[in-house]
Amino acid sequence: MSWMRVYQLVKQIPRGRVLTYGAVARILRLPGGARAAGHAMAATPSGKGIPWHRVLGARGKLLIREPYASLQRKLLETEGVTIVESRVDLERHLWAPPSAKKSRGRNSVKEKSRRGRNSR
Repeated sequence: MSWMRVYQLVKQIPRGRVLTYGAVARILRLPGGARAAGHAMAATPSGKGIPWHRVLGARGKLLIREPYASLQRKLLETEGVTIVESRVDLERHLWAPPSAKKSRGRNSVKEKSRRGRNSR
């Protein structure tokens, strides 16, 4: 399967901002959801300028294993992303693509992230 759509979206994430695997899956309507986004990111080709380190687990959790976990943390911190106990503050650093910003309200990425966290 080609993951080009995933990589094109991830390339748009600005420095200091992040997305979750689930948000990537929702934005692109990936069959398989967050797991599919995770598979795509695990297959990220090197040397293509894809900022893989800006994609995180649910609630901003750093999920990548060593040796890349330390590299991900370092790259995010150099971009000004605050990490506390292996979590990024999504309220502060979550990125909403331009199309999601236009549709504020029930379907926006931030709103879904907030609802998912508070609905349990």
